[in-house]
Amino acid sequence: MQRRAWLVGMSLALLCAAPAKAQNGVIVRTTLGASGLQVLCQAQNCTVVGALDGTLNQVFLLTTPLDPQTLVTTLILLPGIVNAEVDQVLSLIGAANLVPSPIPTTLMSDRTLVPYPANSGTMAWNSYVTQPAAGVVEVQNAQSQFHVTGTGIVTDIDTGVDPNHPALQGVLLPGYDFTRNQTGGSEMTDLPPTFTQPTPCDSTTCPSPVQVNQESAAILDQESAAILDTNAQYAAFGHGTMVMGVIHLVAPTAQLLPLKAFKSDGTANLSNILRAIYYGVQNNANVINMSFDTKTASTELKNALDYANQLGVVSVASAGNDGMQETVYPAALQNDVMGVASVGSTTATDGTRSTFSNFGNAIVWVAAPGEGIVTTYPFSTYAAGWGTSFSAPFVSGASALARSLKTAITQSAAAAAIAQAAPLSDPGMGHGRLDLVLALQLPLVSLSRTSVAFGNQELGNTSTPQSVMLTNTGTFAVNISSIAIAGANDNDFSIAHNCPLSPNTIASGAGCVIQPTFKPTSLGPRKTLISINDSASGSPHGVILTGVGTAVSLSPANLNFGNQNVGTSSAPQSITILNKSSAALNLWQIAILGPNAGDFSKTSTCGSTLGAAANCTVSVTFNPTAAGTRSALALFSDDGGGSPQAISLAGAGVAVAASPSPSTSSSGNQVIATTNSTTTPVLSNTGSAGAGVAATASPSPSTSSSGNQVIATTNSTTTAVLSNTGSAGAGVAATVSSSPSTSSSGNQVIGTSNSTNTAVLSSTGNATLNIGKIPTKRPSLRDFVETNTHGSRLAAEQSLISPAARPRRRSQAASRSFQERRARRLQRQGTTSALP
Repeated sequence: MQRRAWLVGMSLALLCAAPAKAQNGVIVRTTLGASGLQVLCQAQNCTVVGALDGTLNQVFLLTTPLDPQTLVTTLILLPGIVNAEVDQVLSLIGAANLVPSPIPTTLMSDRTLVPYPANSGTMAWNSYVTQPAAGVVEVQNAQSQFHVTGTGIVTDIDTGVDPNHPALQGVLLPGYDFTRNQTGGSEMTDLPPTFTQPTPCDSTTCPSPVQVNQESAAILDQESAAILDTNAQYAAFGHGTMVMGVIHLVAPTAQLLPLKAFKSDGTANLSNILRAIYYGVQNNANVINMSFDTKTASTELKNALDYANQLGVVSVASAGNDGMQETVYPAALQNDVMGVASVGSTTATDGTRSTFSNFGNAIVWVAAPGEGIVTTYPFSTYAAGWGTSFSAPFVSGASALARSLKTAITQSAAAAAIAQAAPLSDPGMGHGRLDLVLALQLPLVSLSRTSVAFGNQELGNTSTPQSVMLTNTGTFAVNISSIAIAGANDNDFSIAHNCPLSPNTIASGAGCVIQPTFKPTSLGPRKTLISINDSASGSPHGVILTGVGTAVSLSPANLNFGNQNVGTSSAPQSITILNKSSAALNLWQIAILGPNAGDFSKTSTCGSTLGAAANCTVSVTFNPTAAGTRSALALFSDDGGGSPQAISLAGAGVAVAASPSPSTSSSGNQVIATTNSTTTPVLSNTGSAGAGVAATASPSPSTSSSGNQVIATTNSTTTAVLSNTGSAGAGVAATVSSSPSTSSSGNQVIGTSNSTNTAVLSSTGNATLNIGKIPTKRPSLRDFVETNTHGSRLAAEQSLISPAARPRRRSQAASRSFQERRARRLQRQGTTSALP
C-alpha cells in the first residue's frame, strides 16, 4: 500500500506546480498519454496540469485561458481524445437542511466518557455512542448478534478530518489533501495560523450546542462558534470530521481514510473528486463514502465509479437536501452507488422522510436517519448534524460490517444485503429504512442464468441437459424447500438437481446445479418456469424455460465435403428428411442460402408434402468456384414446427499451381564449338491439389557437338539417347536412325565409279515408319546413284540396307563443272589443282 501511495503521490506532484482555476479547467480522457497531450495543447492554447487517475494515465486536467466549453468542443473532435468535459464545481452548502430553531437543549447532554468500541481504550461521549439514531438502525444489536465491528478501509471524500480527535484514534489513516497536493487529510489546515484554538468546555461553560453553520450545531464556546458561523470561508468546516464520526459509530474497528477534496467553504472541483476516487481505489479502499451531490452528469465521474466497482469497491452517496424528486449524481449511478435519503432519527419519526431530503427511486436505494445525528467535531468535541450527508455514512458503516462477515463483498452483494430494510410508506424511498440486523442476517442467492432456450427439438426426443448454477451469496445458510416445474407446458420439460432440500441447507459461498431438459409433446413454441422456493431474499426465484417442438428430423446435422479441386464436382452427399408426426406435413421450399450458396447444388426426391412417418432425400454436390473455405445452409421451410430448419454445408476449394525452379536458365559465355554443362529445371506443384502427370522426354546428352573436323573427312558417330522422364507412360512415335550418318567417297576420277558404300537405315521408334521417295534429281545429287531394298513402310525397330550412290559418267561440260567446283574447294583448304 505504501508503494502505491508513493506512485500516486508522484503522479499528483505535477498538480502542485500549476493549480488549475476551476473556471478554466477541462477534464480529458485520451489515448495520447501525457507527452502526446502536451504536443496537442501547444496548438490548442492549453496546459497539461497532470493525471487525475493515478497510475492509469488516461485522464488528465488541462487549463486554458479560453472559455473551457470552447476548448471542450474543439478537443472532442481531435484524434486521440476519447472524452472532454468542463471541470465543474460542487458545493456542500445552500440546500434546505437547516439546524432547527430552537436547538434542543438536551442534545449531547450526556458527556460521560465510555469505551468505544466496547472493551477498548478509546473513549467517547455516551450521547454519541447510545444516541437514538443508533438504536433506530440497530447498531448495538447488529454488532453483538453477529460479533462484528467492521473491517477494511472506508474512505470519505470530504473536507478532511480532525486527526487528533480522541474518539477516532487508532483507526485513522493519514489520507491525502488534494486541495493542497500534500499528504495528510487534515481539515485543520484550513484554519489560519492566527486562529486561536477553542478553550475546552464542560457542561457548565458550554451547557448546550451552538450553531456553527447552516447544518450543524456543536458543543463549542460562543466566541469560536460565532467565528465559524459568520464566516463563509468556514461554511463547511467540520463536515468531514462529522461524517467520519458516523462511519465510526457503525463500524468502530474499520480503518478510516480521509481524502480532502473539499475546501472549508464547501466547494470542490470535480477533478479533485476524481483524483480522490482513483486514489482511494489504488490505495486499497473497500468502501467509498460520498456525502455530496451535483445535478450535472459527468462521464468521467461515472467512469471512475465504474472502475471502483470493477475492483470490488462499495460506493455510497447522499441523495441531496433540496427536498425534491430530482436526479443527482453520483446517487443516480445505481449500478455503482447506493444513494441514501434521510428519515427521522427517533422511533417516533424513523418512518417519515425528512422534509429536506430528496426522494425518488432513481436516486434512493435506502434511507437512514439524518436529523440531529450526534457525531465527532473538530477541537475534540462533538456536534449534531442535519442532512443526507449524515445518512449516507450509516450505509457506508453497514458495508464495513458486512465485510466482517464476507471479506470479498462486492457492490452488488452489499446493495442486495442492505436492500433488506424496514418498509417505509413514503414514496420514492427505495427499499426502505436501513436495518443492520436484517441486512446482515438475511441469506442471499444468485442464479447463473434466469432463462434457458432449447431451440428446435424433435417430437419425443429429449434435449441435451442445460445447467443453471444456484449460489448462496449471503452470509448465512440458505434453506431450499422445493424446486419444481410450474407452467402451462410443464409436461414438455423436466429437471434434475443436486441441491439439498430442507432441512438441509446451502452454506454461505456454496452452491448447487439445476439441469432442465426439453422433450416436446406438441409442435411449436413451448414455455414453462422453474420455481425455486427458499429462505433467501426474493423467493421464489425463477428460471424461464423455452423451446420449439418440431416434427421434422434432419440427418445428418451437417455436411462436410472436405477438399475439392476448384471447378470440379464432388460426389453427392445426402440429407434425409423424416416426418416424425402422425400427419402429413407440407414442404414449402428447400433452398440453399448463405455466403457461398453458388458452390453447392441440390437434387431432391421430396415433393410438396411428406406423409406421416415418411422420409425423402436431398442430394447435395459441392463444386467450388474459388479456393478456400466455402459454406452455406440448406434450409427447409415447412409446417412441421420450428421452420425453417437448417443443415450447415461446408467444404474447401483447392487449386493446382506449377512453379518452375529456376524460372530462367542462362549458360553465360561459352567458347565456340564447345559444350556447356547441363542445367536441370525442377517443376514443383505449389497448389493445394494434386498435380496431373504427363510424359516428358529428356535427351542425354542434351546437346551434341562434333568439334573441329578436316573437310571431306567423316567424324566418328555420336549417339544421343532419348529417355522418358515423365510421370506417365510416353506416347508412341516413329523415329529414324541412319548408320553411318555421313558417307564420303574421297577423290574419284571423272567418269569412273567408286566402290559401293553401304548405309543402314533403322526405325528406332515404337511405331511404323512410312518411307517416301529418296530424291536424286537435285544438281548436287546428279553425280550419284543409289539402289535400296526398302519398300514404303518399315516396322518399328527394323532396318534396311541401302547401297550407297555411285558417280555416273558425265559430259565434258559436266566434268569441267565438277572440276571447277572441286578446285575452288581445294583452294579454300589451302591446296591447288590445275584444270585439265
